[in-house]
Amino acid sequence: MKLRGLYAITPEGLSPALVVARAERALQGGARLLQFRSKDRDLQRRAQLARALAALCRGLRATFIVNDDVELALAVDADGVHLGRDDGDLAAARARLRGKLLGASCYDRLELAQAAAAAGADYVAFGSVFASPTKPAAVRAPLGLFAQARALGVPLCAIGGITVDNAPTLVRAGADLLAVVSDLFDADDVAARARAYAQLFDPEPVTSS
Repeated sequence: MKLRGLYAITPEGLSPALVVARAERALQGGARLLQFRSKDRDLQRRAQLARALAALCRGLRATFIVNDDVELALAVDADGVHLGRDDGDLAAARARLRGKLLGASCYDRLELAQAAAAAGADYVAFGSVFASPTKPAAVRAPLGLFAQARALGVPLCAIGGITVDNAPTLVRAGADLLAVVSDLFDADDVAARARAYAQLFDPEPVTSS
């Protein structure tokens, strides 16, 4: 599975129906991966939305990732899981996720990325690369990390404060994936915004269905 392109991450504060509708537009516009990130304490509602998004991704041949929850990812047959520093042991998750993807947040630290790759992570994420409206207190990751981490041999994801205007800088720095929340899902035309990101990676424009 080639991991490259726009990595859409679901926003908080929207109704489940609106999350699904905007996610569909993002995927139609060219997002390659969709990550379900939710702090909803209603586990049943969370699982229902995860199942709906998993089905959407299967129908559109996109990769579906669950954030921070191995159990939920397995329950909805997601394509993988993304874990942060405090979300459990990567090696243990790797053992449970046979045939599925494992991503790891590495913040501003190359040594975390090295440890994640050694534990079996399929990609590593650095950020916040810019000031983030979603996580304003997040540490800032220097763009030079992408060149330093290239030797790990896994795809590199940039996250945090990414917009369609500053995204080309990240692609030039070596980011394979651009993880975007606000600039994508807050856009008036989500599909058009996704298409603009996709064209940074693909020479041919993506047509919306």
